[in-house]
Parts: sequence; C-alpha cells; structure tokens
Amino acid sequence: MKSSKLIFGIFLLCISFISCEKDDDNNSLDYNQEVIISAILYNTAPSDFLTINNVVLRDDYLKINFSSGGCSGESWEIKLIDADVILESYPPQRNLRLSLKNEELCEAYITKEISFDISELQVDGNQVLLNINNFESQILYVY
Repeated sequence: MKSSKLIFGIFLLCISFISCEKDDDNNSLDYNQEVIISAILYNTAPSDFLTINNVVLRDDYLKINFSSGGCSGESWEIKLIDADVILESYPPQRNLRLSLKNEELCEAYITKEISFDISELQVDGNQVLLNINNFESQILYVY
C-alpha cells in the first residue's frame, strides 16, 4: 500500500514538472479552520500525498500553502492535527500534521491555501515551536 502511494507521489511530481500549475482564485481555500488536538487522529487520519510549499504565521492563524494531484481539489478533506503531546524543551514544542483525503484521480497539480486558528495550541509561557510534518522549518508561535 505504501509503495503504491510512493509511486503515485513520484508520478505526481513528474507531472508537475511537465504540466502547467494553475494559480487562480478558484484554487484558494483561504478560510479558517480549527486545529484538531488528538493523538488518535494524528496517527490515523488520511495521509494522501501532498507537498507543503509555504507556511505563514500571523497572530493566531497559520496559513498553509500546499499542492497535490487531482481534478480541482473541491472534494479534498483537509485537517491540521496536533499530536496532543507537548515536548519539554525551551521553548516547548508541538508536533502537527496536515492531513489530506484526496480521492480525485485526475492528472492536474493543484495548489491551495488554507488557514487554521491555532490559538488552542498555546501552552504555559508565551511561545511554542510548531513542528509540521513534511515542512522543513519549525514555526515559532509567540502569543
């Protein structure tokens, strides 16, 4: 199962290099969702292939720009899930994952943005580091 997802992911990357990336207003999902704090969902929620292109933190909102293969992305189910564990460090850290359920079987490579209210991720003190799976940089959330 994992090898078929890996092959599909490589296939999508290849297509992205030979196809046009459509970047218009129809591909934007810029609305606010709540972050989900659940160890169970962190481990079991769908994990269809996606690429996180950019993450921007503004106040209590985390905007994530990401891409995946599909037809339009209209049927995608997207969730930001926290592992419900606070890592003891300075500053403390939290692990998150962007979950994507994508059942679209088209060859287009679609980019979307979505923002999440992350105020529920605050811990004692005034800052926390956010580690997002498949994103190379940590995000320092200061509140």
